[in-house]
Amino acid sequence: INDNPSQYRIMLSGTVKSPKISFDPIFLMLMPVPLGMKTETTVNIIPQDYLRQSRIQVELPVFDREDGDKICPFSVQFPNGQDIVVSSDGTNMELICHIGFSSSRPVSYLENIFFIDEEKN
Repeated sequence: INDNPSQYRIMLSGTVKSPKISFDPIFLMLMPVPLGMKTETTVNIIPQDYLRQSRIQVELPVFDREDGDKICPFSVQFPNGQDIVVSSDGTNMELICHIGFSSSRPVSYLENIFFIDEEKN
């Protein structure tokens, strides 16, 4: 390079992928059960394009009862942990999530449960 006045040009191109998660199933309907009994189902969380480990947090809806008390009839459990892990080949491992509902009073809801990573996505 020192003896050759030619210029070298390097062109780089790339694609930036934002991390995201998808769900299987994408819509959840829990079966009606008697009061005080728990209904539960399993959801697979499928992370994509995470380059480093991240932890999933969950925001559950809270409801105001007629007597002024607040209740959260939903529960969420991650039997294998809440961490998004990057495997040796760069793919992300799926997470298993159990979502449950139980109420001592008759209720019917159509609500969102938010799953948030450490970057608040």
